[in-house]
Amino acid sequence: MEVLQTPAARAAVGLIATVIAAVLIILYLGDEAYDWVKAIHVVAVIAWMAGMLYLPRLFVYHADAAAGSELSETLKVMESRLLRIIINPAMGITWALGLWMAWHASWYTSGWFIAKFVLVIAMSAAHGHFSAAVRHFASDSNQKSARYWRMMNEVPTVLMIAIVILVVVKPF
Repeated sequence: MEVLQTPAARAAVGLIATVIAAVLIILYLGDEAYDWVKAIHVVAVIAWMAGMLYLPRLFVYHADAAAGSELSETLKVMESRLLRIIINPAMGITWALGLWMAWHASWYTSGWFIAKFVLVIAMSAAHGHFSAAVRHFASDSNQKSARYWRMMNEVPTVLMIAIVILVVVKPF
């Protein structure tokens, strides 16, 4: 199985296995699957957020590293692997299971859920921005300063706080 030796292949297999497991749990448990889906969703959210909080910190260091230096090349590998192996699959699982729970629990008409949904879209936009940055750093074409990435490091934190408050408190 030489194909499974690449990080991207292992990440894809892990994502597919998780989705298959979630589908089997839903099919097998029916309405009782909700708690299992929620547990997997929370784990995926934690993994997504861990990556979203760490990746811009890597960018801070990378923005100050000389192109082609050993540090720059090491950071390229770290950023790419973090994005492909952890952040991307975690976001996919978060979205898939979150949408299933919203549909299953009929949250889509609730004010708190609509606000949360908008914030999760904003988090996904930040994810896309970070993904583009990984590509720019990989090609040594980053134009953003370390200061910019320090500020961008706060975006996922602020979004996460607002999302958690909406989910737990359900203020409207």
